[in-house]
Amino acid sequence: MSAGPHAPSLRESLPPAGAEPPWGGPAAARDVLDPSFVQWRGAQQAAVEQALSRWVPSDAPAGLGDAMRYAVLDGGKRLRPLLVLATCEAVGGQADAALRAACSVELIHAYSLVHDDMPCMDNDVLRRGKPTVHVKFGEAQALLAGDALQALAFELLVPGDGSLDDATSARLCRLLALAAGADGMAGGQAVDLASVGFALNLPALEAMHRRKTGALLQASVTMGAATGVVAPDTLAALTEYGACVGLAFQVVDDILDVTADSATLGKTAGKDAAADKPTFVSLMGLGAAQAYADNVLARAHAALGRSGLERPGTLHALADWVAQRAS
Repeated sequence: MSAGPHAPSLRESLPPAGAEPPWGGPAAARDVLDPSFVQWRGAQQAAVEQALSRWVPSDAPAGLGDAMRYAVLDGGKRLRPLLVLATCEAVGGQADAALRAACSVELIHAYSLVHDDMPCMDNDVLRRGKPTVHVKFGEAQALLAGDALQALAFELLVPGDGSLDDATSARLCRLLALAAGADGMAGGQAVDLASVGFALNLPALEAMHRRKTGALLQASVTMGAATGVVAPDTLAALTEYGACVGLAFQVVDDILDVTADSATLGKTAGKDAAADKPTFVSLMGLGAAQAYADNVLARAHAALGRSGLERPGTLHALADWVAQRAS
């Protein structure tokens, strides 16, 4: 579901900077999330954590299981699983299938972080407030842990016990593979590495992050939708919502990289600037980047408004949370 290199810029359909979004103001300006959403989020995060603990093995040989579990458990916002589960609820999908899909997306995300932190890529030593996997377990074990987590992600979607029908398994596997592969996350990471020291224009920066960050977040939404029966217009609106949330997440990430400290982020602050990577802040400046994030989120909320869903409230709240997060 990721956009190709010649996809139109989001700027073409965003409201102008400073415009009032249709749901009542910029998400970043709202300081308090709905308590019912906070309660839902906590319950779903706990359910995902329990499922991951159950499905990520501890008995893989030669200590591999320890490295895998270290990479996945006890940390992270679980935004991608939450998007899967919220979309499933909104479309009346299969809850069991959604939990497997939620965990599979998180395993792909976790594997990508393990590899991204390694010396051959970003060479980082801190992730989720603790030493990165290669620092803790060594580079070879980190590489293998990432490989094993990637394989496990697809294993979860094909349980082989009749709990997930073949057609749903196939749809979910395809969506995840497309988001994680050369035209998705991996391709975006390749562009990111190749862009160090270069100034990208806005369309090129958007295209990179639609792959690197956005593809997996968008797939979280479309995989949630794939657990149910969804009309084409609804799926199109959800797909646009996922793309906008993915892009907004990256813009906010760039902002936090220059405004938050390492203790708050749980990872090394200022890393992108130190590595001379192109970011939305380096391209636009801090204030314009924040306005851009608000406008992209306006489009996410507007897409939900066109979706025809009866209960999109949790998806609206997740978009707001993307804007308000501190790490």
